[in-house]
Amino acid sequence: MEEYSQQQLDLFMNEALIEAEKAARLGEVPIGCVIAAGGKIIGRGHNLRECSHDSTAHAEIFAIKQADQAMGDWRLQDATLFVTLEPCPMCAGAIVNARIKAVYYGCADLKAGCAGTLMNLLTEPCFNHQVKVEKGLCQVKCSQLLNEFFTKIREKQEKD
Repeated sequence: MEEYSQQQLDLFMNEALIEAEKAARLGEVPIGCVIAAGGKIIGRGHNLRECSHDSTAHAEIFAIKQADQAMGDWRLQDATLFVTLEPCPMCAGAIVNARIKAVYYGCADLKAGCAGTLMNLLTEPCFNHQVKVEKGLCQVKCSQLLNEFFTKIREKQEKD
């Protein structure tokens, strides 16, 4: 199992933050994701639910699809996923189905988090695959980006 140094972990999460910023510029909830294997990014994604009118247009789903194409396989057992917000139930299921070996996330999702906050689908022993989970990577930056986004939305709503 490939292990990354703290510097590499931070680098990958910073790339996920860049993806989240892309979503924010589009008026989307700023969630970004990258998938790495062999020390290189093989998949990227950011939220596009509002723009696409698609409830499945989550950062993790786009990154998994891109990684599948890069690897030429749906099995990503040598891949590590980095995401700014804890995966929801749908994304956690996709991560398990893709056989991703590890997930690092920035901040907890108190309303839909399924990597340890509300439940942990990634380590559920009933499934045929379990995923290593590490929380809190670049937590301050990830939380700050989300907080700024939702503060702007609330301010806009108060003006309207």
